Amino acid sequence: MNLRFSRKHLSIPYTVFLLCFVIAPLFVVLYYAFTNGEGRFTVENFVNFFQSPNTIGTLCYSFAVAVTVTLCCTLIAYPVAYILAKSNLKKKTVLLVLFIAPMWINFTLRVVALKEVLTMIEGNLAYHPFFNTVVGMTYDFLPFMILPLYTALSKMDQSYLEAAADLGADSAVTFFKVTLPLSLPGLISGVTMVFLPSMTNYVILDMLYNSTYIMGSLIGSYFNAYDWHSGSLISIVLLAIIFILTWTTNGFQEEETDRGAIL
Repeated sequence: MNLRFSRKHLSIPYTVFLLCFVIAPLFVVLYYAFTNGEGRFTVENFVNFFQSPNTIGTLCYSFAVAVTVTLCCTLIAYPVAYILAKSNLKKKTVLLVLFIAPMWINFTLRVVALKEVLTMIEGNLAYHPFFNTVVGMTYDFLPFMILPLYTALSKMDQSYLEAAADLGADSAVTFFKVTLPLSLPGLISGVTMVFLPSMTNYVILDMLYNSTYIMGSLIGSYFNAYDWHSGSLISIVLLAIIFILTWTTNGFQEEETDRGAIL
């Protein structure tokens, strides 16, 4: 029997891994999301999600936290990435590493250190739960916004900027008409990597004494109470939101790619 090895065989381990650790768990979550305690199909969990003030309030609060954190990261990261990408400093890579260096430190240690700083500034963390959550998540997710922006801005073709200057555009017009649109793929990547985790990362809330639930902590509370059906349904809702956002942002990225090809 002659067995021939081909490149297709290299995909077998990845296929098995995806089936066992991605597809199979997803079907388990889908099963619990659309069944009741007796194992019968039902949409009651889905109806209860949209009728419960607790889940809708948690979803709105999570969305508010994610939007605020994303805006803060964007307002901080874009100027930093722009200055680093456009500067003529020989050591600008070192400066970039300084912003990314916190990612090399244990997550828990970083949040504990930040909590001590906030305690010294505010005195009592319990009085500013939302503010502390936004500060903690911004501090944690900021490198994920800086890196894609820096990559997009550093790879930008300078001839576009020179052409805009030759046509009489000032610095503000050049930024909004040339620089910002060309850096949009990096901005979208950063927003995706910041916004989505901000809706579900409840560890920062717990460590900064924020008793308010977000979607991640709500899911955990249902599973801890052995209500796998409600917890799985919320996971499916979040998965749908993530899919829609990812599909939308990929559409923007493809549009920018086509525009760049035309130019």
